[in-house]
Amino acid sequence: MIGHLYTVVIDCPDPDELAGFYEKLLSLSRQADTGDFVVLQNAAGAPVVLFQRVDDFRAPRWTDSARPQQMHIDVMVADLDVAEEQVLALGATLLDGSDKPIGYRVYEDPVGHPFCLITPEGA
Repeated sequence: MIGHLYTVVIDCPDPDELAGFYEKLLSLSRQADTGDFVVLQNAAGAPVVLFQRVDDFRAPRWTDSARPQQMHIDVMVADLDVAEEQVLALGATLLDGSDKPIGYRVYEDPVGHPFCLITPEGA
């Protein structure tokens, strides 16, 4: 095992508004709200969905490859260096511009979907 699913991150123009929809849809409650990010949690208190403000947001269109889905997953790991070696071996690519900060790193899967490896410091 490399890590475990920590959060699904959804790009959107208004995190407060979209989080309100998912609060009701998924029976989740707000853990944090900064204006640019809203985090919803489950009954156990674990973050489940994070809504991220994106300037010039263009909504995805189902079955339109020019406007694909816009979300990524965060994978909680104990050690970024160890996990990085493992995901690269599986076919992931460290994205250009990912300066390997403490707490998280950004990759893409073998077909280009972004995902992050995070540690508790980055959460």
